Amino acid sequence: MSNINAITRRETLALGAAALTSALTPIADAVESSEHHGLSAFGDLKYPADFRQFDYVNANAPKGGLFSHVAPAVVFNQNPLTFNSLNAFILKGDAAQGMELTFASLMMRAYDEPDAVYGLAARAVQISHDRLSYRFLMRPGITFHDGSPLTAHDVAFSLNVVKEKGHPIIQQLLRDFAGAQAQDDASVVVSFTAGHARDLPPLLSSLPIFSREYYAGRAFEETTLETPLGCGPYKVGQFEPGRYIEYDRVKNWWGADLPVACGQYNFDVIRYEYYRDRDIAFEGFTGKTYLFREELVARFWSTRYDFPAVREGRVKRDVIPDHTASAAQGWYFNTRRQKFTDKRVREAFVNAFDFEWVNAKIMYGAYQRTRSVFENSDMMAVGPPGPDEIALLEPFRAKVPAEVFGEPFVPPVSDGSGQDRVLLRKASALLREAGHVIKEGKRVTPDGNLFTVEFLIDDPVSLPHHNAFIKNLGLLGIEASVRIVDAVQYRRRLDDFDFDIVVQRFGFSGTPGDTLRAFFTSRSASMRGTHNVGGIADPVIDALVENVIAANSRVDLLTACKALDRVIRSGRYWVPHWYKAAHWLAYWDSFGRPSAQPRYGLAIPQTWWSNAPS
Repeated sequence: MSNINAITRRETLALGAAALTSALTPIADAVESSEHHGLSAFGDLKYPADFRQFDYVNANAPKGGLFSHVAPAVVFNQNPLTFNSLNAFILKGDAAQGMELTFASLMMRAYDEPDAVYGLAARAVQISHDRLSYRFLMRPGITFHDGSPLTAHDVAFSLNVVKEKGHPIIQQLLRDFAGAQAQDDASVVVSFTAGHARDLPPLLSSLPIFSREYYAGRAFEETTLETPLGCGPYKVGQFEPGRYIEYDRVKNWWGADLPVACGQYNFDVIRYEYYRDRDIAFEGFTGKTYLFREELVARFWSTRYDFPAVREGRVKRDVIPDHTASAAQGWYFNTRRQKFTDKRVREAFVNAFDFEWVNAKIMYGAYQRTRSVFENSDMMAVGPPGPDEIALLEPFRAKVPAEVFGEPFVPPVSDGSGQDRVLLRKASALLREAGHVIKEGKRVTPDGNLFTVEFLIDDPVSLPHHNAFIKNLGLLGIEASVRIVDAVQYRRRLDDFDFDIVVQRFGFSGTPGDTLRAFFTSRSASMRGTHNVGGIADPVIDALVENVIAANSRVDLLTACKALDRVIRSGRYWVPHWYKAAHWLAYWDSFGRPSAQPRYGLAIPQTWWSNAPS
């Protein structure tokens, strides 16, 4: 941690608060008096103000036991393979997964609705008539883990500090957040700029609440292994950087009996295990080193779940339908590099990948081909655009390919031979058109240099897929290779745009909005730590993203997403991979779970419980 003068920091906070008070006081007066117990993008809420619990939980679930797993998902600066920091909301460092469990937020997500949130630290919210100001009314008597009171002042500090010093993705998501001001201990006014995304208030209300007093003498933007002061259902327990971290349930947590938390957070300990090799991680599961595993490798799911514990019924396997938009996984080109600026080159790569062969020979036919950034959802463009889509696209007719007004681009279907000659000839022709010709059996760029490509990965499990692709690129005269680096170096190289092609996987909620800016817009293309790994920077896409954000109804949202999807797909920014509309789950028979599964998330481990003997 850097050496910060605490007095200077307090003076800075005081000056900032004074300026913010001056800016927000007139807006605060415009807040309407009616109270809302929840928020959603379009104002629709499933649960009434007096609801007792979410429908997908067991209110009588017992407390206790252990849930241990290798978690597949990360947010912000978290790393699935290692960690060296407990600060999970900045760019620096590789944060431990699960740190979000240690913090509460103003409101909490309901996973059986597309985007709704309901009161947690806030008991209600009042909204101004122009929807530019939200007054959150704090729940009385809530505290941080050390017993100190959690007030509106902490909320204002938290929102303002992540806007200023948080991870660049958070900063971009909060672009239209103008500031927060605590009027007293019990209420905080949050201000937004005109034209803000409709999903920004629910998103902002889900951000963590930090202690203003705790950070008075600490640098928020620095990595640290000091356990931060939290206020959530769990607190950091034992950990060893890079190996494991445990979170201990807070037995007297103030939120435990609230409707949004009823029947949830049942395990006494939630443990995250870290492995840098998926084969070793799988062996750890068979040896009961950890208890729950979401399987992501088709080869493992098809061939390796025949160990004794499975045959004896001590390890269960389930396939859970996934009704959410499937992730747009694929090989993403770094279009910041000259070699990938020409769309014809990118399309040549798309033609060179034989998905049908890889799916049959490597992935046991378990997957379908990804086509859209909104795959497996009603936001995906299908067929020619309808009149409403054309109305959105027409102003850009001269700036987009003609295909945007016809059938959307889909990856070609190969003959499954592993080297479809027809598709390879098309790829070669596209490369020649782009000025990349063959000389002495090698593909050279227009400036006469060898056309070389490096695939950057941090896990060898995908080597068979890469090798099949690299073989076909070699047939085109392209010298391609794969480089495996450690997890920390991989993260740094992505943050610094130091790569040719990487595999990325991302998906969106059923109500995408402001988050799209972080993935597809020109502003995000040059931002370190960005989700826009491909460097997409197209004014047309920028404008269509704003159309999605400005949609006033779900019908308008779907139309705008389809129009955006058409233009993104026309750019050939990635070589689409594959998806399956299901989750593969394996777990030792020591858990109970609710009978109902929420539509928009697994809610694991939040809603499960231990039935292992104590």
